Amino acid sequence: MNIKEQLEKIGLSPNESKVYLYLVENGQEKAGKIAKGTYIQRSSAYAAINSLVTKGLIGYKLVGETKIFQPTSPTRLEEYVKEKQDLVQEILPELKAKHKESKEEGQVRMFKGNKGVQAVFKDIIRSKANNEVWGDDGNLGKRMPIFCSQFIRDQNANNIKTKLITRKKDVSYSKGTTYHIIQDDVKSNVAVNIYGDKIAIIIWTEDPEAIIIENKTAAESFKSYFDFMWKETEKLKK
Repeated sequence: MNIKEQLEKIGLSPNESKVYLYLVENGQEKAGKIAKGTYIQRSSAYAAINSLVTKGLIGYKLVGETKIFQPTSPTRLEEYVKEKQDLVQEILPELKAKHKESKEEGQVRMFKGNKGVQAVFKDIIRSKANNEVWGDDGNLGKRMPIFCSQFIRDQNANNIKTKLITRKKDVSYSKGTTYHIIQDDVKSNVAVNIYGDKIAIIIWTEDPEAIIIENKTAAESFKSYFDFMWKETEKLKK
């Protein structure tokens, strides 16, 4: 595990992560020694040290007029993350209200890369709406197996029902998924998800891209076409 990368993911800057890890590994040091030991420019090292003191992740003692810095208990990291979560929860209601007021009908959002695609699937879970899908050939499970398992788990937890038109018999969605299998020669690297008033189009290129269209009229139109395809593919089962 790369601890420095994990520290950056919870909000520390690269320099803060270097300084914090250096002190955890070396105990207490003067600022100049920290700058040398981390190979950070002195002014940047001082800025990182001061920021970590403000966050409560390191402290200092005075020896004469010299500050000696030392890390606080690593459990302080948990408190730091919890404080950030509490701040988010505090401002979330007002942000949601402002977001709702400013949102326009026909909003289109673009996403790129694995993280972007994951954000789309998380939006499906947040909506708690049933999902109607065609063109999914199991790319999520192949590309991101761990995230796919989490997505299935969250679908089950939220009792999300899915209708899926696919050529693959082993595409994993959830226990609430109904499958219609089509001919094997109908191939697609594009998956369309219809949920609530939204359409999510996922393009499984090497670096995947996705689009969410939030428009009630468009969603109803896509659903109408899906219903037609669902009836037609029902005939293949007979």
